[in-house]
Amino acid sequence: DDTPGCTREAVEFSALEKSFKRAGAVIVGVSKDSVAKHDKFKEKHGLAVTLAADESGKTVAAYGVWVEKSLYGRKYMGIDRSTFVIDQKGIVRGVWRKVKVPGHVDEVLAASKTQQ
Repeated sequence: DDTPGCTREAVEFSALEKSFKRAGAVIVGVSKDSVAKHDKFKEKHGLAVTLAADESGKTVAAYGVWVEKSLYGRKYMGIDRSTFVIDQKGIVRGVWRKVKVPGHVDEVLAASKTQQ
C-alpha cells in the first residue's frame, strides 16, 4: 500500500467500481499488508474497492505473484503487479502480469464485460 503505482491503481479501480459492479465484477486487491494497513490506506485515499490481507503469503504464492525482484543490484521478494479476471465458477478468464497502470483499469473493465 501507498507506493505510487499501487495507489494510482487502487484509485483508478475505485473510480470505476460501479462500472465493474454493473459488469457483474467484484474487485479485490490482495497484498501481504495487514488489515490495519489496508484500512488506513483505504481511508487515506477514499477507496471503494475491497483490499484483502494475505499476511501469510499463501494466496500471492499460489497465484505466482510473490517473486524475486532487484533494485540497484539488491535482490528482495515482492509482489509482481498482476490482475486476474475470475468467473463465477472460479475459472481464470484473464491474466495481466507486470501491469503498467496507465490504461490498465479500462482494459480489465472491458474484459470483465465479456464475462457476463
